[in-house]
Amino acid sequence: MYNEQEFFDKLKAVIPDLVKSDNKFSTNDCTSEQLGAYIELKCRNTHYDTLLIEYSKYARLLEEASTKRLVPAYFNATPKGAWGFNLLTMDVEFAEQKNLPATTDFENQEKVTKIVGYLPIEKGFRLWS
Repeated sequence: MYNEQEFFDKLKAVIPDLVKSDNKFSTNDCTSEQLGAYIELKCRNTHYDTLLIEYSKYARLLEEASTKRLVPAYFNATPKGAWGFNLLTMDVEFAEQKNLPATTDFENQEKVTKIVGYLPIEKGFRLWS
């Protein structure tokens, strides 16, 4: 399975103008002028046919991409491949979900309620298998 840097490096091999965000805490992880995209990367250790996106991340991606005149994109890698989503074309329904990890930091075991939506992989585009 990929970590975020490996995912970025593999994408950069096919999207040469991909630029990584300077700020570790930025809303997005990278941009591509070639694609006109403002991209968030997510690596999952388990494959799901619907990929979770937090509402707060979704809303910030849409807002910030709009100010930069870029398309908000969400790219996910799982053990079965990688998928991309143009968030402008997705009809995402959001709802509260309880018992989710507060962060992706595995040392922090706190569980919280988050507002999340799910992106079906068949509605995205496959980056690779």
